[in-house]
Amino acid sequence: MYDLMTCCPPALPHHRKAHYAPPMDKDVPRSHHDLGGVSKFLCEPVDVEPHALTDFDKEVDALRAILGMKRVMTVDELRRGIEAIPEAEYHRLSYYRRWIRSIADNLLVKGVITEAELRAALDRV
Repeated sequence: MYDLMTCCPPALPHHRKAHYAPPMDKDVPRSHHDLGGVSKFLCEPVDVEPHALTDFDKEVDALRAILGMKRVMTVDELRRGIEAIPEAEYHRLSYYRRWIRSIADNLLVKGVITEAELRAALDRV
C-alpha cells in the first residue's frame, strides 16, 4: 500500500527489500498518458478531502457500469480507448470526459451507435 500523502511505497523489512526501477525520465520513450516518475509530474501531496462528483461524472460512471453489465464494453476497452486519445486532447480533458470519449469511440467502432446518432445526441445537449 502506498502512503497517499507522499505517494511513496511503505518501508519494507530489510529481508524483503524491493528492487525498484530508477525513476523514469522524460527521455525514456513512453506513451503520453504514462506520467509516473516523470519529473514534471512527480507526486505532490494528494488532496484527501472528500469531494462531490458532478451529475455528469455520475452519469458517465453509470453508463460505463451498464455497458459492462450488458457485456457491451469492458473496463480494458475503456482503458485502451483512454490511452488512444491524442496527447493534446488527453491533457485537456478531465477524468470523466476521457471516459466518455473512450465510451463513444468504442460504441462507434463496435457499430452500437452511428456517427449520425452521436451527432444528433450531441446536438440535443
